[in-house]
Amino acid sequence: MHVKHWPIAVSVFALLGPAAAQAAQPRFEMTPFVGYRMGGEFEVDTGDGETDTVDLDDDTTFGLDLGLYRDSNSFYELLYSRQEAGVDSSIPGISGIDVSTEYLHFGGTLLFDHETWYAPYLSLTIGATRLDPKSGGYDSETKFSASIGGGFRFPFNERVAAVAGGRAYLTFVGSDTDLFCLSDVNGLNCLFKSSGSTYMQFEAQVGLSFRF
Repeated sequence: MHVKHWPIAVSVFALLGPAAAQAAQPRFEMTPFVGYRMGGEFEVDTGDGETDTVDLDDDTTFGLDLGLYRDSNSFYELLYSRQEAGVDSSIPGISGIDVSTEYLHFGGTLLFDHETWYAPYLSLTIGATRLDPKSGGYDSETKFSASIGGGFRFPFNERVAAVAGGRAYLTFVGSDTDLFCLSDVNGLNCLFKSSGSTYMQFEAQVGLSFRF
């Protein structure tokens, strides 16, 4: 290259260098996961004027977490998680019903710099909970909810990491609210009542994160 062309070449590389580095930074990530969820409590009318408390069975979950990076240490998050579980009850007409609990949330995740081979993270989200009985024709319920999660990421390389953590979900249902109602010849029949003003579940998760 002729000497007089060196300033032009240096200027071009100076402009393209930061752009190339920025292009190499991941902007998006996708994390499919499986888990195990516990919790979920309702009240049911036993038929003698009394109420009894019933719980959802602990059961497996699956979901997907999508992230759009804000910077190298944080990203905006869209979370979906689903569980289908039976009701732990011996009351006739109740014990055979499965309930699907789905969460659709948005929020953000903060990644903490760590000099070891794993990195901690913290996630906060808000959104909706959908509770849907899978038999009997009862109506589903959609309520406002929030969650907090955390755990560790174990990178294999710059693009792929294993993720292990936990999450607590808090759904606001209102005290003594009728849930899963069905209108029939006998009038309005509701399967459960809320056992309090909130509905809580806890989930352990493992997944694989792919960064693009």
